[in-house]
Amino acid sequence: MSLGGGVGPGGMGGDKGLRMSLSDTFRLAWADPELQGRIKFVLLVFAVYSLGVHVPVPIAGIDPKTVTSELLKLDFFAMLNTFGGGAFKRLSIFALGLSPYITSSIILQVLTLANPVWKKEQQEGGEYAKKQQNKRTRTLTLALCVFQGFGLLGMMSSVPAIASMSAGVRLSIVLFWLTGSMFMLWLGEQISERGIGNGVSLMIFAGIVISLPNVISVISSSVASGAINWFQVLMIIVAFLAICWFIVYFTIAQRRIPIQHMRRNYGTKSVGGQTSYLPISVNMAGVIPIIFAIALIYMPSQFASATGSIPNVHDFFKKLAEFFSPDFTRWQGWVGVLVYTTLIFVFTYMWNAMTYNVEDIADNLKKHGSYIPGIRPGKQTKDFLDGVISRVTFVGAMFLAVTALTSYMLPLIANVKQLQLIGGTSLLIMVSVALETMRQIEANLLVKQY
Repeated sequence: MSLGGGVGPGGMGGDKGLRMSLSDTFRLAWADPELQGRIKFVLLVFAVYSLGVHVPVPIAGIDPKTVTSELLKLDFFAMLNTFGGGAFKRLSIFALGLSPYITSSIILQVLTLANPVWKKEQQEGGEYAKKQQNKRTRTLTLALCVFQGFGLLGMMSSVPAIASMSAGVRLSIVLFWLTGSMFMLWLGEQISERGIGNGVSLMIFAGIVISLPNVISVISSSVASGAINWFQVLMIIVAFLAICWFIVYFTIAQRRIPIQHMRRNYGTKSVGGQTSYLPISVNMAGVIPIIFAIALIYMPSQFASATGSIPNVHDFFKKLAEFFSPDFTRWQGWVGVLVYTTLIFVFTYMWNAMTYNVEDIADNLKKHGSYIPGIRPGKQTKDFLDGVISRVTFVGAMFLAVTALTSYMLPLIANVKQLQLIGGTSLLIMVSVALETMRQIEANLLVKQY
């Protein structure tokens, strides 16, 4: 495993490290008029998003704080509020966030990999295929906005003010949420086109960053009230920095397989013969396995909230939720930890198996006259790559599981439940997006330099 790597054939990922320091990258980017304009545009979009988070859906006679105060005690709503920058707490027009778009993107990626016709279209269709995929994604996003909007209201039915709403009022709220979600998607697309980095990822990043001041405020009030002491605060800071380092290390870590290229003679010239590397990222699946696992472990809680009017069904899902929710303070929670970890491993292996076709990689190496030293081209190369990717996937899944479980470990350091928000998934998204954006800025600078 290494922290650098060259770019080899097979498309398994390139060098994920940064060549320049953070200060040098910002200084050079700010000195370039074009990059400075792009960075300013991203900051402007963040300001618009931050303003929209504070714009509530106009519902006559309902105070958002009263409605959400009890709901935010549940892990699912707390997580939804975190990724949305506090939008759910205010019943904002951005309360749905980009969740429908992310879900539809993941669904269509899986369907494309499973559907030979769509897969071939994506490989050979070029710009037209990309537009068709975007059209499918947006159509599914609109449908999911409506579905998740009504589903969210159903889960909030335990609040009398929500339960007594008429169908017309519910429809108007869902339309506001749908509009807000699609507006956020449009803002993300503007960042991708006129700013720097992946727009959708940066919007999610912004939502998490906006939530951090609230965590700091909670810690400060806990210290003032005597609930936690300064030693616990120091431990929180150390744990926060350690988790960040841990995530950065494994995000850029790679297993590099040496590739020997055969020498070819073209007239009087001799081409090839060099050695390059096939880099295999440890965290190939990114945060997707955690997102899938979270969606499943919180499903019983969602069903329990939505079936409050049916006592027997409600009690069943509530009991089931106790065994699905990770918690280190009770024995049912330990079962939840095991379930959560197992799901992360399963989805990591499934995603990597669908994303990387080892047979195609082995065929491409053979076709271009390249081989792994000591390994015969063809089936032996395929078996060798299969074994390496399986072992790397195990390490990546273990990294994701440990990272995700830190969200439930941090509150044990201090009796502050909101510390869940600065652990695990949130930090993984923040660090991954920050590194990817810095790589794109650095790439722009290197292109201009050459």
